[in-house]
Amino acid sequence: MNNVIELVGFDGDDTLWHSEGYYQSAHGEFERIIGEYVDLADLRLHDRLLATERRNIKLFGYGAKGMTLSMLESAIEITQSRISASDLHRIIELGKQVLAHPVELLPGIREAVEAVAEHHRVVLITKGDLFHQEHKVAHSGLADLFHRIEIVSEKDERAYRNVLEELATTPQRFAMVGNSLRSDIAPVVQLGGWGVYMPYHVTWAHETDTDFIDQGSHVVQVEGPSGIAHALTELQARAAA
Repeated sequence: MNNVIELVGFDGDDTLWHSEGYYQSAHGEFERIIGEYVDLADLRLHDRLLATERRNIKLFGYGAKGMTLSMLESAIEITQSRISASDLHRIIELGKQVLAHPVELLPGIREAVEAVAEHHRVVLITKGDLFHQEHKVAHSGLADLFHRIEIVSEKDERAYRNVLEELATTPQRFAMVGNSLRSDIAPVVQLGGWGVYMPYHVTWAHETDTDFIDQGSHVVQVEGPSGIAHALTELQARAAA
């Protein structure tokens, strides 16, 4: 029984509900605002904003608030402080719009979580701004399905280890479902656990920055929620072998 997968974690953003598209829309509008001040052709604005966001993660954390502060910093720097107060206010409004976006579930995800919960304990493990993530959970209609909900500042081996210790289980008996190899899959597999990788059609560049390769058949990739239960059955067979 030691090799039986008994606990399954689900990521939140872009695994249970749509998220990244709202950030991408904000980035697009940010480019239009900056384009009123500078020529974007040779600016590599996307790379510069990403570098600022990465630099600020340790200060601001993940989520819309950190993105907004990074956009403001980048706007001031790129325009050499020529950007108007009204346009800085427009950028702030972009962040507010992301924070207020509706919680739209991926098609079939509730049924997928319910199917998994018939055979496993399920836990939601999501990262980002506490208030924003709590809002998403509350408005998702999924909170009742989870044995526990964990909102963490970072998804790394330490964070997963802490969650597993609190839930009195081991990595070998845990599988994580998510859209990010960097945050959802790699740390869990490196601890000895299992992963169901469900790519989303658009992913923040920071989350694609990984050299992780599954060398031990601990990961199954699925195309959508309907494949999650079958993937867990496959992983269970591998765990028991």
